[in-house]
Amino acid sequence: MKLLGKKFLNIQSIVRGIAVFFRNRYVLFILFFSLYSQLSFALGGMVTAGDFLCQYLELPFLLYMFWYLNVLVRPSRFQALIAAAPLFLSYLGPDISFLLLGRPFRLIDLGQVPELITVMSPFYLIVSGGALIACLLLLCFSLSIKRWKAIIFGVLPLAALIIVVEIFPRWFVNGFHRYGRETADLSDAISAMGNNGRFVMLCYREADRHLAHEETDTFYSRASYDQQALELANWLKEKGNGRNVHLVVMESFVDPTLFMAATYSQSPMHPDYEKMFAGHMGYSLSPVFGGGTAQAEFEALCGVPAYQKLGGIEFNSFSGSQAWCLPGILRQSGYRAAASNAYNPNLFNSVTAYRGIGFGEQFYPKKYFLASSSYLSTGEVKSEGYMFDGDLFAENREFVRQALAEKDHPPLFNYLLTMYGHVPYTLDKKKRPEFIKFTSKEHDDYLERVVNQLWYRTQAVTEHVRELTKIDPDGLIIIVSDHLPPLSGISTYSRLRYLNNSQDSIHMNRILIIDRGKPQQYETIHHYDIPRLILNALTGGAFGDTWQGAFSEPGRGLDAAAGQAELHRRYMRLMAHAIK
Repeated sequence: MKLLGKKFLNIQSIVRGIAVFFRNRYVLFILFFSLYSQLSFALGGMVTAGDFLCQYLELPFLLYMFWYLNVLVRPSRFQALIAAAPLFLSYLGPDISFLLLGRPFRLIDLGQVPELITVMSPFYLIVSGGALIACLLLLCFSLSIKRWKAIIFGVLPLAALIIVVEIFPRWFVNGFHRYGRETADLSDAISAMGNNGRFVMLCYREADRHLAHEETDTFYSRASYDQQALELANWLKEKGNGRNVHLVVMESFVDPTLFMAATYSQSPMHPDYEKMFAGHMGYSLSPVFGGGTAQAEFEALCGVPAYQKLGGIEFNSFSGSQAWCLPGILRQSGYRAAASNAYNPNLFNSVTAYRGIGFGEQFYPKKYFLASSSYLSTGEVKSEGYMFDGDLFAENREFVRQALAEKDHPPLFNYLLTMYGHVPYTLDKKKRPEFIKFTSKEHDDYLERVVNQLWYRTQAVTEHVRELTKIDPDGLIIIVSDHLPPLSGISTYSRLRYLNNSQDSIHMNRILIIDRGKPQQYETIHHYDIPRLILNALTGGAFGDTWQGAFSEPGRGLDAAAGQAELHRRYMRLMAHAIK
């Protein structure tokens, strides 16, 4: 009996010990984040609970932050919850961004918050803003300074980390390469979400950004850079055919027929569009998914990949100095280079960036740019939020008509950025009634709206190409989507089997190329191949044979080591001069 009693007491003590262990706030904290990681993974994230528990650099930092917030918060029944709330939000926000846009959050992305607020619906703005404000207020009203020694000494590791990342980034990067896990340049998600952890990779990318700024000094040589650009411009003036070029970057211009698991009550393409472009619709790989239009613009206008090495969105780093992108080269060779942007010039530093890219004229809707003499009206945007493509195209055609009617006019590079089709895909049902429905089992409410928008958008594209060709029969027209719409996130594309979930499918966008009124289909390209394509058309193919070093070359993709090294060199050289 005594032996049984001892065994019972031992079991009871073990059970009590286990109970005490699992009541520990730090254990519960880790268990909660493990459960959260598994749930996020089930929704399309990159981190399982097992991945999270293996992040040996992330876990100590996360536990340290939880401990320090517990020090800051006065003791109460809810102390641990209040301390954990900011950390949970710091995971939740970037994870939502990843699920919707397919890329991990970086510190520099905070610069995009003004754009996000501008386009966010009131409901989501209130919900997200309310949650953030409530968390901050709760933390502020719960602060205690009684443990001032712990507060002072506890902040030292955090302060040291910030100083190293921001002031001595080389130390941090070297330490990371020695002790961290492998980083995947082609998949930041694997590095951040799977291998090293969100906070660790956040610091690494920030330190790497600072190093990239320092590294541009070795690529800077204004005299030789300008000389090479002027030589190309003079050669183009001599060898070029002087044809007008019309480049249109369209917001979220997705092809619904590429969702293999989706069928519709009728074709989502307007009949005129199908008749004009059937068999002639190509593909171009965008650098972004679901957002970041300026990245697509950068590639299409500058001819190099948007690596985000110098502060995230490249446009945000432009100072207005001549970067010698395609518009600048064309303008130097005698073209009139005009950019027409259908939205607010305050976004993505576009006014300064367009100037550095080389545009001689910029036009924005008068509502947003009162100081300019723009030909663009704002259009009727109250019901749908953005100017309809057809209205924008009509105003742009009138601008082209007047430009080409001028006596002894220079050749025209006419760049147009649309905004219709942006989240939340609002449709004015009085003007554009919904009539296309899903007939497949798999469907998506957002996509159904996008499909109905697209029927009208394809009609507008067809009319624009037809009428613009009448105005400029010899012109080159290129229409490309900036990126795919986010819809309900990447999971929608996977579930509906966009391009059968092939590699890089979520970066694959439609491109339409109309050469002297005839649609042409090329092999799949990247957005950064567009300048090369244009310059080849303006020189009868001679550009590719003579000036291979100026813009990207055919077949030199990001998966080819030599090609990637060369593209990276061109990128760094361009950005070195763009940011000075």
